[in-house]
Amino acid sequence: MDSRPERGHRCVPHTADVRIEAWAPTREACVAEAVTALVDSFTDPGGARPAADREFHTPPADDQDLLVDVLDEVIFRMDTTGELPLRTEVTDDGDGGLRVRWQTVGTDALELIGAVPKAVALHELRFGPDGPGWSCAVTLDV
Repeated sequence: MDSRPERGHRCVPHTADVRIEAWAPTREACVAEAVTALVDSFTDPGGARPAADREFHTPPADDQDLLVDVLDEVIFRMDTTGELPLRTEVTDDGDGGLRVRWQTVGTDALELIGAVPKAVALHELRFGPDGPGWSCAVTLDV
């Protein structure tokens, strides 16, 4: 019997890089949980409050590419605008892509507690149905 909660994430040991795992009842919720895992892997969002609402749309792609597109966008926005998502909502756009809504905060409002990710590695990437829900495992290059 699986004792993990219906939705969640964790960092797992990995040599030199950071590996995150996430799970949720749906594909979209799993992507959102993976975004939270990415941010939690190197920050302490503690008492931070959202400062802005942002949207992102992925073009149609297979499930693994959709996950990578969303995570890459988080890293890109961190590098270019100094923002990170505190809350993420992901919906299917009905055309093979995803619509992502973020409540973001400036990186200066977060405490850094780990190595900052530079990219999503495609090696050992896993994302798909898992029992009654979905799960993913992603390695982040730091």
